[in-house]
Amino acid sequence: MNMVTISPKYQVVIPKSIREVLKLKPGQKVQVFVYHKRIELIPIKAMKQMRGFISGIDTTVEREDKRI
Repeated sequence: MNMVTISPKYQVVIPKSIREVLKLKPGQKVQVFVYHKRIELIPIKAMKQMRGFISGIDTTVEREDKRI
């Protein structure tokens, strides 16, 4: 388990093993929010990097009949 310490300026350092797995780079932006009393950091990716990220998704979902 990775653990970090909050500095007096409320800063944390993301451990190297996590930076490598997520391929984080200096200056990259992350979205930060609270979810069920925990902090979540979501890396922001450029739209070019998002191309094809849902390829292969199963689209055979049963749908309701049309409603009027």
